[in-house]
Amino acid sequence: MKFLVINGPNLNLLGLREPDIYGRQDFRALEDFIRESCRAEGIEVELFQSNHEGAIVDAIQGAYGRIDGIVINPAAYTHTSVAILDALKAVQLPAVEVHISDVSRRESFRQISYAGLACIKRYIGLGFEGYRQAILFLKDYLEGNENV
Repeated sequence: MKFLVINGPNLNLLGLREPDIYGRQDFRALEDFIRESCRAEGIEVELFQSNHEGAIVDAIQGAYGRIDGIVINPAAYTHTSVAILDALKAVQLPAVEVHISDVSRRESFRQISYAGLACIKRYIGLGFEGYRQAILFLKDYLEGNENV
């Protein structure tokens, strides 16, 4: 089983960027956490981060035919990118949306998730743990477990 984990704009600045919202751990710590979460479940993982919408679309399209599922934190593109939504819909891979912060308690413009319209589940406000939960859910989903 192979997953693609996508992180969008400014997540590479974790630890520096609004630490009261996103925490003090840096992006390398997040990547290590994701790798370890996947390793513990026997899942192969590719990590991708970009500040560019088109690069994220390219990564989603490139997953077709070689990746089993996607975990995506589109970051600011969550609320603006129909292109990312369309890419997720086009490849028809199961995808789970993750947000480190609780976007439901933030600004009104953050209440819409375009990418989320193509995702089977969403984890928000759990910090790094949201990624682990998304990975576990996606694994169970792909294995056809009834608890999903």
